[in-house]
Amino acid sequence: MTKILTANELKQKGATALKNATSNSSEAIITVRGKSEYVVLPIALYNRLREYELEIALIESKKDIEDGKFIEESVEEHIKRIASE
Repeated sequence: MTKILTANELKQKGATALKNATSNSSEAIITVRGKSEYVVLPIALYNRLREYELEIALIESKKDIEDGKFIEESVEEHIKRIASE
């Protein structure tokens, strides 16, 4: 379950508040003036999400290669092309 922390709670209790809020391997949302502003994740969950993100990027790249959506060029040609965009 997601725990909601106010910025004031975080200010008063610091890392203890974050540890308590994320103790069940869940995220914590920090609110500022009643609005959700930040999300804090336990590092294990963050690392898992990053792995998923990288895996998706790899799948998309492989699909682009299969579909011929790529450009073969030298470094100089590449720099010239992106500088003109």
